[in-house]
Amino acid sequence: MATPPDIVAQSDIWFEDGNVILVAGGVAFKVHRGQLERHSEIFRDLFSLPQPVDQPTYQGFPTVQLYDSPSDITFLLRALYDGLYFYKPYVNDWQAIEAVLRLSSKYFIEHLRHRCLSRLAVDWPLTLDKWEARERDALDDKGKYSPRELAPHPILVITLAREIDHLAFVLPSAFYDLSRYGPKKIVSGAVAPVPLTFDSPASSPTSSPTLPMPDSPILGGSKDPVHLSRQDAINVLAGREQGQRFMISFIEKSLVDPPISPRCLNQEFQSQACRAAFYFIMLNALRSINGIAFGRDADPLFTLNQTEDMLDRTDYADATDPKVLCSLNICAACKADFRTVIKTTRQDVWKSIPSWFGLPGYGELKKHMEDR
Repeated sequence: MATPPDIVAQSDIWFEDGNVILVAGGVAFKVHRGQLERHSEIFRDLFSLPQPVDQPTYQGFPTVQLYDSPSDITFLLRALYDGLYFYKPYVNDWQAIEAVLRLSSKYFIEHLRHRCLSRLAVDWPLTLDKWEARERDALDDKGKYSPRELAPHPILVITLAREIDHLAFVLPSAFYDLSRYGPKKIVSGAVAPVPLTFDSPASSPTSSPTLPMPDSPILGGSKDPVHLSRQDAINVLAGREQGQRFMISFIEKSLVDPPISPRCLNQEFQSQACRAAFYFIMLNALRSINGIAFGRDADPLFTLNQTEDMLDRTDYADATDPKVLCSLNICAACKADFRTVIKTTRQDVWKSIPSWFGLPGYGELKKHMEDR
């Protein structure tokens, strides 16, 4: 008889009526051959082959050695038996998504693969409207921006996308998200989730996978950070610079010498009030309008949003009496025309993101996603 595999722990995924034992990283999982065959082409083909007479066994059941992490196998089997549900965006879903997507792609388990891809399409969208919805969801009741409570660090997403080809559609959003960090944080890497651990010896009935208490938004963290490849690091820094250059061009074109509306209501006074308002907007745009305070100093879409918001604010101190709050003295016609400029510019930013970061265009990425 062949030597049984080295087993140091039994997972809590251990069905008494199971008929096959998967072994990964020394951890045993007693499951049902029919469940694996039903959902996976790879396992279906594997079990259709004649099995050797000296096949290794454990506790009298045939074993299948898998060369995957026991943590990933745990998440995959949980999804197969219990389902995979995402009720709302939540960062702690990432470890399950990453594991299940990786192994469902490897073992051709299509319904789980599509479930993960659909969830990632929400977190890392291809359209501006969906990106704006994601950004709104990242604001709490007090207006604090906390994207890492909803979605994982973009470095983790980019790394997985480089590993799994049909995940390329997430890259424009992920690169843009990452570019909003400072250069030091970009090159410092990201903390990855701690894999599940299996503490009980194989002699005990089952070993429940455990996690350390979390000390970061994503289930604790590994000791060694995950880093971008050299080329991806170059691309994200280059894209960050392209975004800043784009904003400089926008300020020069639309604010330094603003195109006063032909319908301006202040033309009698050479539109001085509207020009003064645009000058005030320009000064704030140059310092990214709270971008630095929010950690978003290289976020053109945020800057453009804040620029438009200035048109409606009524909390500016009056020049003659600081105790009096007022709005910008800009006429309705100039305000309407400027809103159109902002809308067009935001669309231009979104269209430019793939080229900024050396990525394929949205059309190619969308087709790639539809063919997945």
